[in-house]
Amino acid sequence: MIFEGRCWRFGDNIPTDRLVKTQYVFEPMDVIVRHVLEDLNPEFPAKVQPGDIVFAGKHFGQSSGRAIATKALKATGIGCVVAETFARTFYRNCFEVGLPALEVGLNPDLAADGDQIRVDLVSGEFTNLTTGATTHGAAADPFLVTMLDAGGLISLASTHPDLFR
Repeated sequence: MIFEGRCWRFGDNIPTDRLVKTQYVFEPMDVIVRHVLEDLNPEFPAKVQPGDIVFAGKHFGQSSGRAIATKALKATGIGCVVAETFARTFYRNCFEVGLPALEVGLNPDLAADGDQIRVDLVSGEFTNLTTGATTHGAAADPFLVTMLDAGGLISLASTHPDLFR
């Protein structure tokens, strides 16, 4: 559960409505992904690459608990989401749709747009490969790692029904 990619830096208090604007929530996913986070960084939807990592501050994914926000982020191809803190429902939705997330106390200067970063979900280690800076957050709960390994909650339930009895 190690992810490496280019950093896309975002700030604090980003609600799910900024991830996916209300006007797009009922559109097909190929339309939604062309607008993910566009208000905060108009280049993101057009230039995000598979494996890139979203790096944010406090309260990422706050407000509504719509799973469409996590599904849309995953559909962009990003490898992982890292934030200082997440809204609890958003954090859990990440794992349920198979999107890795790491909560780590971040220094705002720890990474900038374009830096290459590595995230180890099991150990909680965050490393800026561009600058060499490293910090640790809380490792993901083993059950959540199992859920990610399965590809999300639905896949986990179908492959490990014994976990849900």
